[in-house]
Amino acid sequence: MDLDERKLQILQAIIDDYILTAAPIGSRTISKRTDIGLSSATIRNEMSDLEELGFLEQPHTSAGRIPSDKAYRLYVNNIMKKTKLTPDECSAISKLFSRRVDAVEDVIRQTAWVLSNVTHYTSMVLAPQLKSVKLKHIQLVPISERKALVVIVTNTGITRDSIVHIPADMDAYHLERLSRMLTAHFANMRLEEASRSMEHFFSEEVNSYRGLLKSMSEVLNQRISGSQARSVELSGATNMLNYPEYSDLDKARAFLSAIETKDYLFNMLANASKLEFTVTIGSENESMDMKDCSVVTATYKIGEDPIGSMGVIGPTRMNYAKVLAILGFMGNSLSEMLTNLIEEEKR
Repeated sequence: MDLDERKLQILQAIIDDYILTAAPIGSRTISKRTDIGLSSATIRNEMSDLEELGFLEQPHTSAGRIPSDKAYRLYVNNIMKKTKLTPDECSAISKLFSRRVDAVEDVIRQTAWVLSNVTHYTSMVLAPQLKSVKLKHIQLVPISERKALVVIVTNTGITRDSIVHIPADMDAYHLERLSRMLTAHFANMRLEEASRSMEHFFSEEVNSYRGLLKSMSEVLNQRISGSQARSVELSGATNMLNYPEYSDLDKARAFLSAIETKDYLFNMLANASKLEFTVTIGSENESMDMKDCSVVTATYKIGEDPIGSMGVIGPTRMNYAKVLAILGFMGNSLSEMLTNLIEEEKR
């Protein structure tokens, strides 16, 4: 059954009020709104229909109704009006971002802090993911007779190095020659693809260096996978405890337990990096401990390439329109900061 205009109007009014008050909404409360213009009895009948359809829930026999996850999904997809931040709000966020930072890790940490302070929810930011960046340069630097330093430079300016064993007859000249050859072949290839291809790279000149190429492939794999769970920056974990929904100790404990599992947060943000925005509501979350929460995420870029994501965790009655506006603005701000930081490093 499709909802007619009146039911949609009443449902939106209930959601809007519940977002503000966290208290069950009765028919008399809605009837007092000047934009509704319906009697309390009519609204009560419509609310009963909405409950039967699964859009409203009645937590207590004598209480009013609250929106269900199904209602919030309809609200986000079809009813909610997009909003923009005011110039004052944009200026306030920009001021929080004004502290000078000189490393990518500091930018990510600052972003998480700003996001939790602006939304008053729990925030999480996924650091730039190496598997998504493109390889720019490979350099093999001799450090002893049987060892070399592999320096990997990406298009984002991120540099990683590791020590590998080299054949006894491989001198600085051959290392430099191999570096140029590998750079020419793998430049502009995503690190994930390069790590898979390097071990099988064929050329007569490198045929005798199979073991070295395998080691370099393993180095790339380690660098890609080694920054997963610990690359999630979390801020404002206790913010959720300020909301009445989490005055229940069991709910609060379950939430804090869920966000301590960084692997779960990493997977959530890594999957979200494929889309500009995602909204996951209550029971849509995979973790049972997150069934009373909603998660909203946005991606950020370095240059034109999506490189990571950020998000907020809040109660299901969060102000979705405002959160999406904040994430959109902060995603652009973070993208600009990282791009500028990398450009400065190149000079």
